Parts: sequence; structure tokens; C-alpha cells
Amino acid sequence: MESFSLNKSKTALLIIDIQDRLAVVMKQKEAVVINCLHLIELSRIFNMPIVVTEQYPKGLGQTVEEIRNALPVYKPIEKLTFSCCDEPAFINEIKKLNKKDIILTGMETHICILQTCIGLLQNGFNVHLVKDAVCSRAKENWRTACEFMRDAGAVITCTETVLFQLLKIAGTEEFKAIAKRIK
Repeated sequence: MESFSLNKSKTALLIIDIQDRLAVVMKQKEAVVINCLHLIELSRIFNMPIVVTEQYPKGLGQTVEEIRNALPVYKPIEKLTFSCCDEPAFINEIKKLNKKDIILTGMETHICILQTCIGLLQNGFNVHLVKDAVCSRAKENWRTACEFMRDAGAVITCTETVLFQLLKIAGTEEFKAIAKRIK
């Protein structure tokens, strides 16, 4: 049951490839960006690490401006591999964080998200796929990838579940800040 829990001291947020030229063709772009912004804010409040990747930025552009501006530090890991785990700079960074649980968000669910999820699971991480913070161009590809990752051992979750799992208690300043965002 431990893999189903989230604790701020053991968790990192991973945002994969939410880039200008890729995001523009996603029907769910706005919802995915908003949900990522909620997760970024909670990560900032709790000082949890945030890792951002960009797939071939020369062709797909930078991370979208809304996310870039919300990050405490914008230092994306560039990659050509679909699985972030096949990029040495990424796997070194993620292991260096010494976090067991990875909150997984980004684009596209059936390509880079799926392959990264499998790589993270193979490397012993607990993966929490935030279903409303990932997307694909085709809904069927998104749905199939989410099922695939669940079958592989990822926890399928949603933004508000992640937020409240990490908050743990109402009435705190952190709770008030997040509750205000999601109203």
C-alpha cells in the first residue's frame, strides 16, 4: 500500500514536454496546463523538486510560457529520446533528488509519458500518473496509455487527489493557498 501514498518529503514533480508547438495541437492543453500550475504551486509551497523536460526544443519549442513563468527555476532537461529515462542527464538528475515517488504530468500520454513511466517503474520509483494533467492528440491514445500504465504498476490519480494527499490537513496556510486556487 505504500506506493499509493504521497508524502512531500519523498516526492518530486515531473513535467514532460509541455512545449509550444506540441501543446498547440492538444485539445486538452488548457486543462493540463491549469492542473500542472496547481501542482507547481503546491511543489513550491512544500519546496518539492520539479523536473521539466523538453523533447527536441529546436523543433517543438520551449515549455509553454505559463508553466515557465510559474517555475521557481526554469532549467529544462533537453532530450531526443521518448523515454526520459533513456536520457543520461535526466536519470542522473532524478536519482540525485533521492525521492521515491514521482508525480507524472505532461504530453503525450501514449509516447513520452508512457515510456518514461515504464522506465521509472523499472528503476524502482513509485509513479503517480496525474490523469487530468496529461494528454494526447487522440483521446483513445490517452485512454489506452493510462490503462497500460495502470497495468504496469503506476498509480492513476488526478490533480485534486494529489494536492490533498500532500496537504493532509485542512486549515493550514498551505491548504488555504491551494483551496483558493482550485475554486
